[in-house]
Amino acid sequence: MKMKNKLKFFALALVLSFANCTTEDAAVEQSGTTAVSENSTANVTAKVGDCSQVPGWASQNGGTKGGGTATETAVSTYAQLKSAIENTSVKVIKVSGTITVSARISFQNQSGKTIYGVKGAKLVSTNQTKDGSGIIYFKNCKNLIIRNLIFEGPGAYDTDGWDNATLDNCQNVWVDHCEFRDGVDGNFDIKNKSNYVTVSYTKFTYLKAPKAGGSGGSDDHRYSNLIGSSDSATGDRGTFKITFARCWWASGCRERMPRVRFGQVHIINSYFNSTVSNKCISAGLEANIRVDNNVFEGVKNPIDLLSGYTAVTATGNIFTSTSGNTAGKNTAFKPPYSIVTLAASAVKADITAGAGATFSGNTCGSF
Repeated sequence: MKMKNKLKFFALALVLSFANCTTEDAAVEQSGTTAVSENSTANVTAKVGDCSQVPGWASQNGGTKGGGTATETAVSTYAQLKSAIENTSVKVIKVSGTITVSARISFQNQSGKTIYGVKGAKLVSTNQTKDGSGIIYFKNCKNLIIRNLIFEGPGAYDTDGWDNATLDNCQNVWVDHCEFRDGVDGNFDIKNKSNYVTVSYTKFTYLKAPKAGGSGGSDDHRYSNLIGSSDSATGDRGTFKITFARCWWASGCRERMPRVRFGQVHIINSYFNSTVSNKCISAGLEANIRVDNNVFEGVKNPIDLLSGYTAVTATGNIFTSTSGNTAGKNTAFKPPYSIVTLAASAVKADITAGAGATFSGNTCGSF
């Protein structure tokens, strides 16, 4: 009898244990957080305040720490900013106020550096000419953090000019809580073997009307983000491992949100609501893209499948008042990292509240 009673109690304990597991699982599901990769709940990345955590592809290849806890150099003028960027011994740059960039700044051949803004910090270009446009050009750099800055251009004008910012052959870059607006050629482009890049809580928008009549041929060049400059740049194969997490392609964006060649690009928990859009995510030559738990609202062609793409896997997305294609095709890569993932139903509120230069300074983490 004693043995039978023990067995009964054991069986009852098992039933209660399973019931508790079911209740906990349901609570997690309803909280608005789901997992994309199998191990995403085991190794959560990029909590706010934890400087050791980096989300997405920038967490790979040794990680991305920028300038770490090095002594800050404060800048508030163009001359000070240019000097601090060009000085390889300066590892953390703190930007204050509005700085008008009179000539595009070259940020080259450096490693282990952070540039961030205090609340309201803004880098501005007013030049729409082919040679004079653009704010900053990153080339041959590694281990950079760019945080809490507004990059403001003079408006789109197709003169084959420059982007607000460009990554050229850069590795391990984390762009966090920034806003890119009104770039002449593009807002923020990534090219030439750049790799292990994460863009998080960043807003892309056009507030100024496009200028027509440029030599490039497009009368409306509000093309926000280009990844890979040409189909002929086959040396880019195996690179462009990029994560866009909790980003906002907002008013005025017409195309390239982003437009991808060659890369393994993960677009997750982002919000697309530009009513002037012609197409949003464009999969070009050998593009391998995951589109997970995003919200597309009032846009045209959320997923544009161009000739020669490899795969687009689209899961858990919400499409509201959209037109055009919403489906992927073939099976895209599986990310090697884990990342905190919102249910798509929670994305709009989170992004509209948090994307852009919404921090007060160099706050570590994002999620």
